[in-house]
Amino acid sequence: MASPADDLIDRSAPARGWWRSHRWLALRRITQLAVLALFLLGPLFGLWVVKGNLASSVTLDALPLTDPLVLLQSLAAGHRPGRQALLGAALVTLFYLLAGGRVYCSWICPLNAVTDAAAWLRERLGIRGGMAPSPNLRYGLLAAALIAAAMTGAIAWELVNPVSVVFRGLVFGMGLAWAVVAAVFLLDLLLGKRLWCGHLCPVGAFYGLIGRVSIARVSASRRERCDDCMDCYAVCPEPRVIGPALKGASKGIGPVILAGECTNCCRCIDVCSQDVFRLSTRFHNVAVSAETAGKREAMS
Repeated sequence: MASPADDLIDRSAPARGWWRSHRWLALRRITQLAVLALFLLGPLFGLWVVKGNLASSVTLDALPLTDPLVLLQSLAAGHRPGRQALLGAALVTLFYLLAGGRVYCSWICPLNAVTDAAAWLRERLGIRGGMAPSPNLRYGLLAAALIAAAMTGAIAWELVNPVSVVFRGLVFGMGLAWAVVAAVFLLDLLLGKRLWCGHLCPVGAFYGLIGRVSIARVSASRRERCDDCMDCYAVCPEPRVIGPALKGASKGIGPVILAGECTNCCRCIDVCSQDVFRLSTRFHNVAVSAETAGKREAMS
């Protein structure tokens, strides 16, 4: 029996061509690899374009970048950050306020490819069900990470953060880092769909908070064309965020996906054969009534 993912590939790719059906996915993978390469050029080849890691780095010995969540943990631990760290956190926060908070999750995080692979294999194997804890659990874990920093006086989360573990492994030898990668993969494959990113990861929770007010957004700007094929739901790592934008015309809800949980991965744009979605901004969230939508559909 074919999975929803198999069906959407069969429908979308032949009609739209491979590039139009996979361009955002391909661009995300290229970006993830490019970010990894920039960090690894120095330790592996002596070309120090970027020094540091995703927690804190300096580019070309001039541009400081600091993970704002790491800065918050440092403050909770009672440390006094330096000027460079404060500037770096401000720059990173500004970027995600513009580009979308959880862009980090879909475009930067090296574990995104691992969780995507687990979701793909889960569909291929027809695995259904599993754990489905509240999406708010990750916000509880985010609070726990800050409390742990305050209680221990150390940035405790970074000791076990899978992304940090993988980065250290890439530089000093994977070793136990492979076990971390395998654990995240098996968690999503066997215990629950998108369990790590969608329900547990406190880093994603933090960037989701920034995402609630960020500028760049995916918009169902042509939602009157929707034929209810469900392809967008099949590929979306946070499918519950699509509904209000896609089906909110009768309630006067605008077409822009405003939920902070949206990762701006743009896979819905890739797979939609009706070209319902596009990358937009929160300022284009003009509500369209069901009557107006019906008139637009009749005219198209």
